[in-house]
Amino acid sequence: MKRCIAITTGGGDAPGLNAVIRAAALAAHRRGWEVLGVRRGYAGLLNTEETIPLTRDNIRGIAHQGGTILGTTNRGDPFAYCERGETTPRDRSDEVVKNFRQLGLDALLCVGGDGSMRIAHKLHQKGIPIVGIPKTIDNDLSGTAVTFGFDTAVKVASEALDSLHPTAEAHERVFVVEVMGRYAGWIALHAGVSGGADVILIPEIPVNVDAVCRKIQERERSGRHFSLVVAAEGARLDGATVTREEAKPGGVERLGGVAERLAERIAERTGKETRSLVLGHLQRGGNPTARDRIIATRFGAAAVRQVESGEFGVMVALDPPQVLTVPLAEASRMKTIPLDDDTVLTARDLGICLGDE
Repeated sequence: MKRCIAITTGGGDAPGLNAVIRAAALAAHRRGWEVLGVRRGYAGLLNTEETIPLTRDNIRGIAHQGGTILGTTNRGDPFAYCERGETTPRDRSDEVVKNFRQLGLDALLCVGGDGSMRIAHKLHQKGIPIVGIPKTIDNDLSGTAVTFGFDTAVKVASEALDSLHPTAEAHERVFVVEVMGRYAGWIALHAGVSGGADVILIPEIPVNVDAVCRKIQERERSGRHFSLVVAAEGARLDGATVTREEAKPGGVERLGGVAERLAERIAERTGKETRSLVLGHLQRGGNPTARDRIIATRFGAAAVRQVESGEFGVMVALDPPQVLTVPLAEASRMKTIPLDDDTVLTARDLGICLGDE
């Protein structure tokens, strides 16, 4: 039976989005289905003119490219939608359902992180046949062993540490590198272990700044006159809450500033010349790693198989070595780092300070 499906990419961008778009479209074309791309995430579902056909021609050669050919936004929640300049969110979800039916769609593939999966679950409850596809560089989405985008973000952060190491040693400085991850420390932990950091600070472990300074001073006494500190943007210093800005209506709160604040305290307490560096959106950009391309491609194809089976309200997920499904209601829970995680234990065995001892 010929079907028409649509795919939307929502929330923050992540390397691998174009690979998942390509895979889903190719898998659908192979079945003789039509495929539409929805621009600007869920916001595009509020306007039927925001859709474009995803043909073999316009998805050719995109798997290796970063970003998303469909665009994205983290301000497109149809259940609390704000136009630019508006201050009061409105529930426009009924318009999404109406437009879905007007377009003659049989299913919607929603690519996104925890926020996007929560919205997908609510839209499914309103009658839209939905399959979720997990995406976030933060790797903080429950139900899947890993999300695509994470491996690329870790690679970028690791390479930054590789570049900082010689200049830190040459000038005998401390460098504090702030990485993304919001309330989970996956990027910081994996990049820090990979990049040879001396201190790794994650949201899951409250940070004692004195412990960080003791580590730096121990290195100084042993003749290592420089240190590399990796701090997740959600790290909490001396029991304080995370550093953030207030969320605007229809938007999300932004974390940041922990590296600068920590660098100031390290300099004051140790006397060491200390610099801070925020990697920011460098972790989102660039071409996806081979691992992220493969995961994204597997997810895209699996989502189409799921549509074919007729089971909706689920998210495809990696449970190595298989791609399985989990209910959307469970998929949107945040996944933080367990304190007995093997990579945490490895960091401790290597003598890396995690800010608590």
